[in-house]
Amino acid sequence: MTFVTSLTLQSGDRAALDGVVGDIKRTAERKGVALKGPHTHPPERFSIPQYQRLHADDDRRLEPWSYTVFTRELEIHGYQEFARSVAGRSLPDSVHVEIEIEQIHGAGR
Repeated sequence: MTFVTSLTLQSGDRAALDGVVGDIKRTAERKGVALKGPHTHPPERFSIPQYQRLHADDDRRLEPWSYTVFTRELEIHGYQEFARSVAGRSLPDSVHVEIEIEQIHGAGR
């Protein structure tokens, strides 16, 4: 029985995100871990409207606040200790990580 750990990392700071992903990848290569990725998704752009005043009847607006979110996905096949070490790692505040663990059974089950 094998575990597949999927990591989804997101950030508005592309350099910080690429630094974290690169560090995980270098560590995996050094330890001989089966790692798939990083898979890069197209950047998502978000735009948030801003109002000049807090009054409900005042419709004057400022320029909308826009930001971009970058996403990378990695998969670790087996190597639970390495996956735990990655999950317990301290990351920059600008990087958000989601972790999913899937248990895969052999063909005979």
